[in-house]
Amino acid sequence: MSGSDPADTFRQEARDLLEALEQALLDLSQDHSDRELVDSAFRALHTLKGSGSMFGFDEVADFVHAFDRVRKGLAPISEELVRIALNAKDHVQLLVAEPGEHAPAGEPILNALRALVADAGSQAQPSSDKASPAQNDAGAPEATGWHIRFKLPADAIGMGTNPMLLLDELRELGPCEIVASGDDVPALDELDPLECHLGWDVTLRAAVAQDAIEDVFLFLRDDMELSIEPLTADGDADAGRSGSEPQSDASPDASATPRASAAPAGNTGASLRVAAERLDELMDCVGELVIAQARLSQIAAGSQDVGLTGVAEDIERLAATLRDTTMGVRMVPIGSLFGRFRRLVHDLASDLDKKVEFVTTGEETELDKTMVERLADPLVHIIRNAIDHGMETPEARRAAGKAECGKVQITAVHSGAEVAISVSDDGAGLDAERIRAKAEESGLIAPDAKLSDHELFQYIFHPGFSTAKEITSVSGRGVGMDVVKRAIEGLRGTIELTSKPGEGTKATLRLPLTLAIVEGMLVRVGDGRYAIPLSAVEECLELPASEVSGTSGRNFLDVRGALVPYLRLRDMFGTQTPADLHQKVVIVGSGEQRVGLVVDQIIGNAQTVIKSLSRLHSSIGTFSGATILGDGEVALILDVAQLVSSAEQQQRRAAGRHLELAA
Repeated sequence: MSGSDPADTFRQEARDLLEALEQALLDLSQDHSDRELVDSAFRALHTLKGSGSMFGFDEVADFVHAFDRVRKGLAPISEELVRIALNAKDHVQLLVAEPGEHAPAGEPILNALRALVADAGSQAQPSSDKASPAQNDAGAPEATGWHIRFKLPADAIGMGTNPMLLLDELRELGPCEIVASGDDVPALDELDPLECHLGWDVTLRAAVAQDAIEDVFLFLRDDMELSIEPLTADGDADAGRSGSEPQSDASPDASATPRASAAPAGNTGASLRVAAERLDELMDCVGELVIAQARLSQIAAGSQDVGLTGVAEDIERLAATLRDTTMGVRMVPIGSLFGRFRRLVHDLASDLDKKVEFVTTGEETELDKTMVERLADPLVHIIRNAIDHGMETPEARRAAGKAECGKVQITAVHSGAEVAISVSDDGAGLDAERIRAKAEESGLIAPDAKLSDHELFQYIFHPGFSTAKEITSVSGRGVGMDVVKRAIEGLRGTIELTSKPGEGTKATLRLPLTLAIVEGMLVRVGDGRYAIPLSAVEECLELPASEVSGTSGRNFLDVRGALVPYLRLRDMFGTQTPADLHQKVVIVGSGEQRVGLVVDQIIGNAQTVIKSLSRLHSSIGTFSGATILGDGEVALILDVAQLVSSAEQQQRRAAGRHLELAA
């Protein structure tokens, strides 16, 4: 028996439905006339109502039912209705997460919806009055009531539809006589208790429009059998029953309905929901397997046993396949993350009285699920800053000759073994002079320091640094961008800022595809072995003889006409053993920068299972982690971004000394 909790199953389903609902509502805020979006939004609500009732989340079912009843006053789609619906979605989210805690908070939302519907009703009373009996339906002249026959799809109850709620909705339209039909109930030994075999005959004695009845079945009509016939003037239900024979709504498709509903059932094996913790455990096991396989390969390489060598090769092949498959399973489209920001942009623009268009591209770009989860907070900070600080008010944009509506764009693309995510806006851009003045005021730079705009922009990532003229509820406290940088570096990524006055700002994040296993280049420095992420390696050279002694005073290599700074890792690590005669230079890149790392020997490529450093060693910026080699020894993984930054600082110091000597 499965130990899964049905309530957890509902929570997972509700989370997906609420996300879909939020996206549909945000789309509706852009296009009020899209009927398909309206159907999509309220289809999600109906499923929530049915599933909530089935799994005992009565507060959810009651609130959604009440919301839907009020909505049937049919206020036209407006920004206010979307705002209320978003608040309702948030409320349902709370009801699902913390049952019994938040139910009273739903009443103000319903009151706001009632007021909106009442306003809309007073403006559009003549055409929307439900009491005008079918005057807009040529097929129901002067109907005094309706005979309704319906039968739900076999899997309706399993999909969360509660027929009792449908019958309740019909009762709300007027007096009803309801008779259940068991004509299609199979023999007991053939009965599937998960399927719905009943049908219902309902005689509704009220002069309501046919549309009001069809609304009850709005989200089920494609798969169900439904017949709606007007009662005769004498109100004889039998006449209606006899008239139901044509079953004009569903009869032509009735035979096809079971096939249509069976199609999704046949695809249930196409995807499977798995707890994230299990994927983490699987990845840990694969990492240990890769380490064990490396040890086996090393033992086999030193053995003359042909059988052992063959087994080692088979294990290596299988481990590589399992590693790639497991890493592929953990990859998720980054669009799942981008979707969350639409609500953030919508609410921020509303709060700040700004007009902002949010554009996303590259949603299909895949990234390890852990990376996606840990990227959410940094991107929220960047988007908040872009809208609060970067985006001008509509008046200021008009004055600057821009469109009133600004644009925030988030883009993701694969770049080698990295993913580059950029957040750009077409706002006012960074004010280099103000950043400089703030940096001087804070004592971070000397008044006469000569810095490029790119270097000045880096002070935005300094803790407590803010050029905002006022503190708002959104930003301006100088807390955020330093946290963003630390979070990105914690993911072994980098962040760059570019900006042009009046044209906007762009923040580019470069991240590895995964934090679990990477291809690495193994090098030796003295007696120690180190791993360099292969994605950062551009080329390898032999250290020129003129640079071997290190007495030239320069730390630059001429690589095909381009000067590349280099770092001697022997000096950085305090290695005392004699240097190899033919030292090598590994050229690595981070963003636009390149730097050479001088090592004693390049050993070769290896699968690098990344292990975190202990808390004691985590502050050592030169290393981003450690890995276990095939012989059981530990090799530290070089942090390329930190090394490139060190080389840049070294370059600036050398340039400063050169200027002092020249003076």
